[in-house]
Amino acid sequence: KRAHNLIPPRLRNSVDSFVSESDTMLGQYLRGQLLVMLILAVYYSVGLALFGFDLAVPVGVFTGLAVFIPYLGFGLGMVLALLAGVLQFASWYGLVAVAVVYGIGQVVESFFLTPRLVGERIGINPLTVIFALLAFGHLAGFVGVLIALPVCAVLVVAAGRLHKLYVESKLYRG
Repeated sequence: KRAHNLIPPRLRNSVDSFVSESDTMLGQYLRGQLLVMLILAVYYSVGLALFGFDLAVPVGVFTGLAVFIPYLGFGLGMVLALLAGVLQFASWYGLVAVAVVYGIGQVVESFFLTPRLVGERIGINPLTVIFALLAFGHLAGFVGVLIALPVCAVLVVAAGRLHKLYVESKLYRG
């Protein structure tokens, strides 16, 4: 409320509309991310179970939920799965099984699930999602990867508004 009063009255409707649209876009991002997490939790659980892991469901669900934290969540889940594989199997079987399940899971998540289920929900091309994650990661490290898609979602809203203003301007209409 206090921050709202700092906005000049003539701009309040525009700012309110922008914030509302950004909120909707960020909600779409979260729904897409939750769907990715659910799919991966099921995938890792089933994948590890098919290889005979006793702790397939808890490790798979943990990994699926942890992928919300890019790279770190996947890494922690894989370490847990490797530990479970080493403790359960007396051979290389457990390590190879984890490598197969987690390798395929990482590729599917990075190149299909996140670009499609998250990127398309927020109006970003799948290739742009991959580029944004790489660019933000390069510029700001781990924090950059965390904020890449939410920032892009807000930038999509801002770009749409700027485009609309330009098309409605005297400059455009000549």
